Amino acid sequence: MITTLRTETESDYRAVEELTREAFWNLYVPGCDEHYLAHILRDHPDFIKEFDFVVECSGKVIGNIMYTRSYVENEKGEKTETATFGPVSVLPGYQRNGVGAMLIRHTVRLAREKGYPAVIIYGDPHNYCKHGFKNGKDYNISSNDGSFPLGLLVLELKKGFFEGHSWKFYNSPAYEFDKAAAEEFDKRFDPKVKGHKPSQDLFSMQCRAHL
Repeated sequence: MITTLRTETESDYRAVEELTREAFWNLYVPGCDEHYLAHILRDHPDFIKEFDFVVECSGKVIGNIMYTRSYVENEKGEKTETATFGPVSVLPGYQRNGVGAMLIRHTVRLAREKGYPAVIIYGDPHNYCKHGFKNGKDYNISSNDGSFPLGLLVLELKKGFFEGHSWKFYNSPAYEFDKAAAEEFDKRFDPKVKGHKPSQDLFSMQCRAHL
């Protein structure tokens, strides 16, 4: 499979939203809203435009990754900016072919070059530990309520940066969007049936799991 990795352009927007919808539909909840998230992120002040990439195969956009600025704060009140990706989407039919890994590797390299100390996400450890992510507890990084969720994952880019302190992670408010607006946005796409998958039950368990 011959692919091209490049930055997203405005002409890709609809294709990215469509592939994101296909990638997440019924995966974590009945339906999905990740395509709405992709739609609104581009205009958010926390959006990192230079980390917004697509993968193209034979002229078709099959993958995308988007980043926002986030930050950690230590017990002294010192804040440090971090980078967070999501959504990262690969069109069904092209998944498990290294497309997502290509997007992650490339953008992580850019984040390291930009001087970010870490990429921090909420995600499934099964998907991201293979890329070097560890749980936040390994670096004494909790969520902003002081807990250590299973899905709070950290990829350290500056070795030893977090040592000697306790940290709290603060995600961008961009991810706290209006669910009703997401439902309205979905009406712009071809109808799809919402349904249940076992992956939704696993996701629910993971959301409640803490270390």
